[in-house]
Amino acid sequence: MNNSLVIIPTYNEKENIVQMLQAVMVLDHAPGDPFEVLVVDDGSPDGTGDLVRGVQTEFAGRVHLLEREGKLGLGTAYIAGFKWALDKGYNYVFEMDADFSHNPKDLVRLRAACTSGAGVAVGSRYVKGGGVVNWPWHRRAMSYGASLYVNLVLGLGVKDATAGFKCYRSEVLQLMDLDAIHFIGYAFQIEMKYTAKRLGFTIAEVPIHFVDRVLGQSKMSLNIFHEAFLGVLKMRGFDIKPLDQRPEELA
Repeated sequence: MNNSLVIIPTYNEKENIVQMLQAVMVLDHAPGDPFEVLVVDDGSPDGTGDLVRGVQTEFAGRVHLLEREGKLGLGTAYIAGFKWALDKGYNYVFEMDADFSHNPKDLVRLRAACTSGAGVAVGSRYVKGGGVVNWPWHRRAMSYGASLYVNLVLGLGVKDATAGFKCYRSEVLQLMDLDAIHFIGYAFQIEMKYTAKRLGFTIAEVPIHFVDRVLGQSKMSLNIFHEAFLGVLKMRGFDIKPLDQRPEELA
């Protein structure tokens, strides 16, 4: 069994998914531990799922597909992927977008941060060496301001609090009650980090350059931002505890 699984949620990503899967498949990796990918597709009407099946024939056993009926939300896609990964026994589980806003080469550095002791490694736009490409000033300001707001309200201590490019050690996900995660949109990324911190895990930030998508359509909306703004206030009252059944190696 390989140790590293990259979860990529998709909805109408036919312009990007084949190239993204091929880019992950050719990454340098630890001996005997190549990256695998799980695509969680929400019934894309553009044929994204069929394209993934085509890539599966080229990279047997390394590209996996979980198909769901209808557009059910980013957070629920990742939760489904996390449960799949834990059931299969992966040690390192990643979140990554399909549209190349996240550079697949950075997966190697995220994993290195977790193998060095971090519970969660975050691909960060707002630490030294990180940045954003092709965003207008007002979107940069909104994103950076959102992180300031999250840290003010929650004391998260993560400069890129809304980042969605991450690596988890499996024990972090094992101790989370994944069925108790409240949010499915933008606030999901914040809640996952906040939960990990409340459970006592270290969150490391790895500098990345985030590049706005070139192909396909963004899934961002005002409703997602609204959920995040109110969700951060609600998170302060969450009772976050580890699952009663701890993995034997952590007991």
